[in-house]
Amino acid sequence: MSAKILFVDDEPDLESLISQRFRKKIRAEEWQLFFAPNGVQALEKLKDHPDLDMIVTDLNMPEMDGLTLLSNLNQIDIPLKTVVISAYSDMTNIRKAMNFGAFDFLTKPIDFKDLEITLNKTLREVQQLKENQNLRQSEALAREQSQHLQNCLQDLKKTQAKLIQTAKMSSLGQLVAGMAHEINNPVNFIYGNISHVSDYIQDLLNLLHLYQQQYTPPTSEIQTEIEAIDLEFLIADLPKILVSMKGGVDRIQKIVLSLRNFSRLDEANIKPVDIHEGIKSSLLILHNRFQARAVRPEIQVMEEYSNLPLVECYAGELNQVFINILSNAIDALNEYNKQRSLDNLPACPLAITIRTFLLEEKSRVVIQILDNGPGITAEVKDRIFEPFFTTKPVGEGTGLGLYISYQIVHEKHGGALNCFSEVGQGTEFWIEIPIRQTRAALNLSS
Repeated sequence: MSAKILFVDDEPDLESLISQRFRKKIRAEEWQLFFAPNGVQALEKLKDHPDLDMIVTDLNMPEMDGLTLLSNLNQIDIPLKTVVISAYSDMTNIRKAMNFGAFDFLTKPIDFKDLEITLNKTLREVQQLKENQNLRQSEALAREQSQHLQNCLQDLKKTQAKLIQTAKMSSLGQLVAGMAHEINNPVNFIYGNISHVSDYIQDLLNLLHLYQQQYTPPTSEIQTEIEAIDLEFLIADLPKILVSMKGGVDRIQKIVLSLRNFSRLDEANIKPVDIHEGIKSSLLILHNRFQARAVRPEIQVMEEYSNLPLVECYAGELNQVFINILSNAIDALNEYNKQRSLDNLPACPLAITIRTFLLEEKSRVVIQILDNGPGITAEVKDRIFEPFFTTKPVGEGTGLGLYISYQIVHEKHGGALNCFSEVGQGTEFWIEIPIRQTRAALNLSS
């Protein structure tokens, strides 16, 4: 591509002299030369040819002199260089021109050999300038593309996480609901018949008592059997066994109810629910993990509930948030316990505190879940809500629990989920949910 040079000078013979001097480069299409008699027409030429490489301008011209032209060029962001020409006696203006950004200068009368050297040197500088500009543009484009790819990757991760969580929630909900249904049928059968069994057994005991009264003393064979089965203990213990069985069935029914409350497959839409029921159901699901183990003592759970109104929410998904946060707290306490000495265990028992209350404006409820574990570092805390981020060993954590919890609370309920923690000071999760969901939130969720 040929270089484009604009000469700005009011001398009438300059165009023919320059064209004659550099005719070989013009014929070889190495250079394209343009001419203007003053600064005003030079700016017009620049509009017509914005890809000019350099301008060679006289300083003293009518209408617009060279210094004013340089001032105008400084306001235009184009990669070109300027060379000024003036008499040696006009050195003050030449210095001003250099301060205005001129790349080089020549003195009159023009030495065409010096002019050619200056033109070649300036064009090399322009070429380097354009290459640098192209490089910067390429780097900017590369950064933009890299950022776009990162955004796409984040969107892909979020989509993948949502798909995984949707599958998990669907499978878990169906599994829990199925288990509750299968357990509920035989339990209802047992529960419904225990009262009849109790009545039948009482009737039989009354009959046995009559026999004892009518046939006294018993025969030796009957007396031997009475002693063999320890009849007196059996009569005293049998009603106690029935009471225990009834208590066990009551416990199973409560578990089934909690499983049904946890899954809530029949509540796919937002509806008013008792938040405390969801928390208690989640605690029941995790009951086994709170109990003492060979490697650690029991995790105490302290519940401090306020009087809350019914809250409009996706109950099943909010229960999953409770499960995720409580499970993480249990994992943190288990890991913390490995670092403690036996002497420290009774003095500082492992504990999780769950607290609920209304905010001052009474439009939002807060659920606090706190543990007295090891806490987390600032670096980890900044990333805990990122998809697929986990501090657990490979195979023990997916890094989805807290990310999905954040999406459920923040996006589906218009609430807030925050984490407050310092190393050695435990961890607190603050869940904030509006009591009433706005129509905008409902549309967003759908």
